Amino acid sequence: MNLEARDLAIGYPDRLVGSGLNVTLAKGEVLALLGPNGGGKTTLLKTMLGLLPPKSGEIRLGSTSLATRSIRERARLLGYVPQSHAATFAFTVETVVLMGRTPFGNLFSSYTAQDRSVVSALLERFGIRELAQRPYTMISGGERQLALLARALAQEPHFIVLDEPTASLDFGNQGKVMREIRALAAAGHGVLFTTHDPNQALRYAHRALLLREGARFAEGPVEQVLTRAILESLYQTEIEEVAGGPGQGRAFLPR
Repeated sequence: MNLEARDLAIGYPDRLVGSGLNVTLAKGEVLALLGPNGGGKTTLLKTMLGLLPPKSGEIRLGSTSLATRSIRERARLLGYVPQSHAATFAFTVETVVLMGRTPFGNLFSSYTAQDRSVVSALLERFGIRELAQRPYTMISGGERQLALLARALAQEPHFIVLDEPTASLDFGNQGKVMREIRALAAAGHGVLFTTHDPNQALRYAHRALLLREGARFAEGPVEQVLTRAILESLYQTEIEEVAGGPGQGRAFLPR
């Protein structure tokens, strides 16, 4: 089963953001999405998740259209970690992560022992077990991001989509989340994430899709696509390539 976008046009009722987009995400791979601000990265993610309707084209999960699948089916196949999340109610961190188990029950059922076991393991996995009974509204932005990742994994999805997953994390937790992304792919999940850091993509992704002004700019294996010349053209700025960096023994720095 692949997650695919076919000849996709994306946007909002009052404006078109991008068109002619074809994206394929296979299980077991990490696809990084890069490009300047306003290029359509987040809009593309939300469309592929079914949170925004495509203006034209189609999203497919395996052999069927995403539009034909129920919300419950989508939730058991697709996990989403947004860029930021403003909490309204002071749910505990444990409760927030337990919400990821909703697709396995219903709104009126209690969480099972299996649900709580899955959540307990995820809290331990991300080092936030001690926050389990803390209000989600009273923890740091980085801790919230880890809780949201745990909530997405509690769904036990086939594909996981992350919008700038390390944006609010400190240096240590950035490494933890990016290593987890590769571990998820190694376990058979398909992972799609956006980033402003080509070095993250170079080190942790298998392929990169570059977007500019809502159009495909380049796509392919990271070692072929993430070059100084392509990145300078993508971002319209001078970039320095240094040896001994992540991924392929090189790294990029803005000049």
